[in-house]
Amino acid sequence: MVYSAQMKKAVGALRSSLEDAGLGRQGDRFTRHGSHLPDPDAPLVLVACSGGRDSMALASVAATVSAMLGLRCGAILIDHGLSEGSDRVSLEAAANCRKLGLDPVLVRSVQVRRTSAGLEADAREARYEAIGEEAGRVNASAVLLAHTMDDQAETVLIGLIRSQGLDAITGMNHRMKRDGLDYLRPFLGLTRQETTEICRQQGLSWWDDPTNGDGFPDDQPLPADLPLRSRVRHDLLPGLSRFAGRDMVRRLTQGADLARRDAEYLDRQADALADQVVMPPEPDDADQGILARLDARSLSTRDSALRLRFLAHLLSNLGVPASSQQVESLDALASDWHGQQGPVFPSSYSAFRKCQVILICNDGVHANR
Repeated sequence: MVYSAQMKKAVGALRSSLEDAGLGRQGDRFTRHGSHLPDPDAPLVLVACSGGRDSMALASVAATVSAMLGLRCGAILIDHGLSEGSDRVSLEAAANCRKLGLDPVLVRSVQVRRTSAGLEADAREARYEAIGEEAGRVNASAVLLAHTMDDQAETVLIGLIRSQGLDAITGMNHRMKRDGLDYLRPFLGLTRQETTEICRQQGLSWWDDPTNGDGFPDDQPLPADLPLRSRVRHDLLPGLSRFAGRDMVRRLTQGADLARRDAEYLDRQADALADQVVMPPEPDDADQGILARLDARSLSTRDSALRLRFLAHLLSNLGVPASSQQVESLDALASDWHGQQGPVFPSSYSAFRKCQVILICNDGVHANR
């Protein structure tokens, strides 16, 4: 079969992503020409499919690459029930996945629990929770996500709008693990235009989410009540490219790759710092609600970038929600302590310094202050 340039690029990207995750060729027979069925116990990968152009392109490419490698390939579709006709969209996309030969094709309806994080974040959380449950039920080895270079550029801009620091510009990882399950993003090097071309070449139909602003006039800004990502996609990113006189999708994605390398190095150094500053627990710490003891003097001698990153990781691992300001307040207990109180975190967590020890506590069970 002769592949187009877009298809060759997509096949190579997915194959590399799978091989990097330990999901390479499953036997010598898959090196030979011809059609070879995977073994019944071959690793299963699932395409997270919305029915949009990106995920339909990924489903088509995954069917091809899985056959090359001897992997089983299925799909999972999540119906959030947030728009009229979403159930029909899911069923039509599932039918298209079955036509591609994917098996199993799983359709799951979810109830999105609304929180202060916002609808987009709440829907994402519900989606990942459902995907994880279904992937575990069928013993999937990995889930493929169809985020593209355009999504990466949008993520960087949203990070700059919403937050500060290095992590705001690192974008999405090519591979992440959540609840023990691998999620792979093989298309971060492809553009949305390329996935659209793949769908057209393969004769695939797709659905455009109206909340993305597709079909809205290019010379008019999207309404403010549409999701931030949609407005970044439709208004900000094209405007930024016009202003800079260059393709800012590619520039932002390249910058994210470079920033991520720096962030990963800092993460490794910050995690290693735990061995030097986290003190052994004392026998009654659990009864006292003490989650961690830190050597304040040792922590104070480290570079501020490492201290802040270490503390942010520590709080996350302890399940303590914290803002960047609260992390800095916690850091000040080591780096600039003059008897001040430590930060009070949400959900009844707090931190304070006692002599040369910083204590991070669950106030619900902490008895001795």
